[in-house]
Amino acid sequence: MMSRRMLLVFFMLILIITSQFEWKQQLVVDVDSNSSISQKQKRISKGVETVKEKIILVQEKNIRRLNELVQHLQEQLQQCRNSSVTTNGSVSPLAEHILELEQHQILED
Repeated sequence: MMSRRMLLVFFMLILIITSQFEWKQQLVVDVDSNSSISQKQKRISKGVETVKEKIILVQEKNIRRLNELVQHLQEQLQQCRNSSVTTNGSVSPLAEHILELEQHQILED
């Protein structure tokens, strides 16, 4: 009888010890997987930030290009106005209105 109880206690102890080793191994694996997941998330967020920066740079380049085009068109418009004034010898009512609008636009900028 006693040997059965001892054997049972011994068996229970072995079960408890082995189960604790398995839990510790699972914890270590979980910690490793969590760190690898966080590293992946960091790499992904860095990639997203890089893409955002590239998009911003492209948008800034497009804005500069559009500003240059607007400036070039304004210069062309001014040249047309100047040639219109010199060919007519005097400023027409339409040219006066355009000049007023341009001055108003310059004041707003």
